[in-house]
Amino acid sequence: MWESASYSLTDRAGNIRASERLAPEPIMTQQPAYLMTDPAHFDVAYTINPWMRPEVWTADSAAHRRAALSGSQALRIALEDSGARVHTVPAQPGLPDLVFPANAAIVLDGRALAARFRHPERQGEEPHFIRALEVLKDQGVLKEVVQIEGCFQEGAGDSHWDAARGIFWVGSGPRSSARSAEVIADHFGRPVAHLPLATDQFYHLDTCFCPLSGGEILYYPPALTPEARARLTERVAPDLLIEAEAEDAAAFCVNAVSLGRTVIMANPPERLRGRLAERGYTVLGVDLSAFMLSGGGAFCMTLRLDWQSAPAVTLNQPSLESACS
Repeated sequence: MWESASYSLTDRAGNIRASERLAPEPIMTQQPAYLMTDPAHFDVAYTINPWMRPEVWTADSAAHRRAALSGSQALRIALEDSGARVHTVPAQPGLPDLVFPANAAIVLDGRALAARFRHPERQGEEPHFIRALEVLKDQGVLKEVVQIEGCFQEGAGDSHWDAARGIFWVGSGPRSSARSAEVIADHFGRPVAHLPLATDQFYHLDTCFCPLSGGEILYYPPALTPEARARLTERVAPDLLIEAEAEDAAAFCVNAVSLGRTVIMANPPERLRGRLAERGYTVLGVDLSAFMLSGGGAFCMTLRLDWQSAPAVTLNQPSLESACS
């Protein structure tokens, strides 16, 4: 039978003991809401991850800028056509990566925990994102806005809310501090599964890991440490794990937005589209090639604002223990 979730924070070191529960797919009781950024000042001017190609951007900046405007608009339309409302952060000169608001904050139950960026090139984004979140609070979209303290943490890019299980999957390594897992657990009072990242290439968890609405996890195994892969396979049944191929990861297709039975991503290889279709998902591919020159895809370009921590329930799921480290 279906059981309600249970968890407790019991370890003196902040480790989390959780009984993971897999919920049936959530029924949307309110319109999904996302944050995007006006791409008017997007360019690729520096290198802080291995994907960034400023020399390619500069070689034909006018064409890439047109592609960025078109890609951002196409992503917005895909979200709206899938039933979402999109709020917009104004563009800011000199802050090209402001177009990636997934890194702005973690949002759950109307509470926004704003990010602290590791690289100086992105630290200037913090006050602009906080201002945008405060505006959303004034509009009644959010209830609370605070900034994380004591560690680097780069928003939903390194903290995926898994609505099916009622847990956060938290990445750390190239950008976010390992301690951020404990801070997130303490702040939101929800279970956390810590997944350390293995390479600079997959610098945020969202580049290699995507929980889908039906409980599946689309992920790229080489991007996770052995510890992280073990933690994942302990918590997710084998038939719910979808291993992305190198081609999928390089095309930023794991960096996807899961919205009901629709998955929105950068234009996918046909094999991946077919694998997801077999599981009942409709894949909407968007040309995000301009943003891929900066190391970002569909998930990077959005921040979900309406996630709720409704109790999760499951059928025949084992009780598991999750630890931050």
